[in-house]
Amino acid sequence: MSAASRSAAARKPSARERLLLAADELFYAEGVHTVGIDRVIEHAGVAKASLYSSFGSKDGLIRAYLEGRHLRRRERILTGLERYDTPRDRLLGVFDVLAELAAAPSFRGCAFYNASAESPAGGVVEQVCDENRAWTRSLFTELARDAGAHDPQTLAAQLVVLYDGSSVGARMDRSAAAAGTSRAMAAALLDAATRTRAD
Repeated sequence: MSAASRSAAARKPSARERLLLAADELFYAEGVHTVGIDRVIEHAGVAKASLYSSFGSKDGLIRAYLEGRHLRRRERILTGLERYDTPRDRLLGVFDVLAELAAAPSFRGCAFYNASAESPAGGVVEQVCDENRAWTRSLFTELARDAGAHDPQTLAAQLVVLYDGSSVGARMDRSAAAAGTSRAMAAALLDAATRTRAD
């Protein structure tokens, strides 16, 4: 095998990676339960046995899909917040990052909300979605604390509601404007939460 052939072979995604790429595309576009396992396998161009050896079941693939979405979401938000210099700007910057995502033609709303809406309680989807939401609340609580909120947890709870509404609004209206509206509302909430007692 030539060096070029070895290099091309080294770059070829594994069956597991191809399955995850196919699941990410199909599950996000059409739903985790709407899309059958055979479609994912066909789209990935792998043998059926590859799915079971890599993930054990469709639920295992759904878990891996959502965990991958969670990791990429965390990275996107944290990387996006690096461009802001002040705690206030970082907190409000979460809505800027959402606006950028919502402006993409492929945006179909929150992957976790979408998966949760079509899944029964207590399953794998609920577990991963709960972890994702806990991270979001934790992030907003930390940012609120850094920005000087008197009650960071209460402000974080309010901001999570705004964030959720932005994501749904952007999807339903096919416009990123909802994130800008929520950013302005978040600024007002932050001002109220950091106002000195004497004010």
